[in-house]
Parts: sequence; structure tokens; C-alpha cells
Amino acid sequence: MLTLSQGDLTEFIDELNMLKDQLRFREKVEVPTGIENIVIAGMGGSGIAGKIFSELYSRKPVCLADDYYLPDFVSKSTLVVAISYSGNTEETLSMVRDAVKLNAHTVTISSGGELADHGDQHIRIPRSDIQPRSATGWMLLPLLYGFNATNYNEVKEAYGLVEALDKDNTECRSHAKAIEKGEHIPVIYGASPFKSIAYRWKTQFNENAKTLAYSNSFPELNHNDTMALAKTYRKGSFYFLVFGSQSKKIAKRIDVTAKITDSKFNIISPKGHSAVSKLFYLLHYGDYVTYHLGLLRDVDPTDISLIEKLKKSMKQA
Repeated sequence: MLTLSQGDLTEFIDELNMLKDQLRFREKVEVPTGIENIVIAGMGGSGIAGKIFSELYSRKPVCLADDYYLPDFVSKSTLVVAISYSGNTEETLSMVRDAVKLNAHTVTISSGGELADHGDQHIRIPRSDIQPRSATGWMLLPLLYGFNATNYNEVKEAYGLVEALDKDNTECRSHAKAIEKGEHIPVIYGASPFKSIAYRWKTQFNENAKTLAYSNSFPELNHNDTMALAKTYRKGSFYFLVFGSQSKKIAKRIDVTAKITDSKFNIISPKGHSAVSKLFYLLHYGDYVTYHLGLLRDVDPTDISLIEKLKKSMKQA
């Protein structure tokens, strides 16, 4: 069994604490006139920024691209935002090269790497020595500011909520302890505009705690998950983390779903007044739940050795 060093613990807690500093970032995507649609290209911890943004912004069509290829509609009236923390993600580089060839207005966001050499605008992430999933603020805020999907007052409120979690995250640890004690599989349920945050929690469980997890969202899950919740194999193997909702319809669905399937839903109520402050609160709450679970399982939250092995093997293929 791995025994974590004090260095491992300090390194990753520093990354978590860095989120509030990222909320001071004021760079923004420059949006030219004549843009009819938006494509956000990115993978993994870099791609989550696009997923979150696409839930908060709907004034123009937004398409997410997480492959080697852009959608066929991309043209000079498309704004392509390519995000790769390292700047060297092969799928993202493939897409940005195509964007340039198609004369799309192209913005790149990275800490450096080859991506910085492409496009009409480059936004540089100030740090290049942390996990991509720990740089979400730097990758998301330029989108939110560029498309007027938030303002400084909302982000200021988010800063306070994130800072409070840094000081006291005992509730997060309680959830982690319950998951570890029962060797549960985490199930995260969200609802608009936080479906992407539920998915983010799922990926944080994967990488920080090295455990499988599952995410879905209301009301869609009521058209499929509902039957499985009542009759699945090993029903007691799951630990449900459900985001509370101010929507009366969604709140009723959560309550009724739990009752008719005899499921224990642990409700996580987002704090804040705006959607942006709530999303950063929920995002950071999940960071701490998964961080604490990793510690309880004695795994290194920063370890991505298998992912690196896969990348190396792909280059050798």
C-alpha cells in the first residue's frame, strides 16, 4: 500500500487553495463581430471549462469538441476556442490546426506548449506546474468574461465561498469517510445549470480518489435511472450525492425519486446568489470530497501515471 508523504499532501492542498487566486484572473476571450456559432475544443481536465460554459451561455449555439476533428459546420463565422493546459494535447492540436485552415477565428488557452503558436489570440495560464484539473478557473473565466456570462461582483462572491471552503471543509470529509467506510461507488446527480459540475465531480473521483463514479442529471435521469435505482444489483453499494435545486419542479423530482426508489440522497445545497458563485462553490466542494477520499484510501491525488503511460504508448504505436 502507498504511504503518502507530507510533500504529496502539501502539493495538492496548495493546488486546491489556488482556485481562489484564479478567481482574480481578468483575461477574456475577444469575440469579433459576425460570429454565428462557437466551438470549444478540449479534453479531460482542460475540456471541463467548455462543458461548464455551455450550460451558462445560450445566446449563440455552442458545440463541444472532444475528439481529433471539428464539426463540419466550422467556417469563418465560427469562433473556435481551443483549451489545453499543457498546450500539447494531441487531439486539441489536431482541431486547432483544422480551425486555422478553415479560417475560423481561433482563440487558444494554455500554459504554453505548441498550442500557444496557433490562432488569433492566445490566453496564457500563469502556472504550468499543476494538474490541468486544478486550473479550471484560469480556463473558464476568460470564456465567461468574453461572452458577458458573468461579472466581477459574481466572481467576488464566488471568491468568498471558495475561501470559506478552504478554511473549513469538514462536511466534505464526512462524505468521504462515509464513502470509504462502506466502499461505496459515488453517484452524483445534478440539474441545470450544474449538470457539468456533476460530471466534474465524477472525473475528480476518478483522478483524485482513483475510484469509479457515475453522474447523471435531472430530469433526464427520471427517464432511465429511476427503474435501476429500485432494482439494481448490490443496491447498497452506492453513495448518492445530489445537488439541491431552487427549481420547484426539480426539487419535487428529487424528493419523489428518492421516496419511490427507497434511495438515500445526500443533498448538497449550493451556496451563493448567482449561478456563477454557486457553480464555483459546488466545484470546490467536490474537489475537497474527492481529495479527502483519496487520502482515506491512501492514494496520491496527483498520480496520473497510467494516463501518461497511455499517452506514451499511443506515440509509440
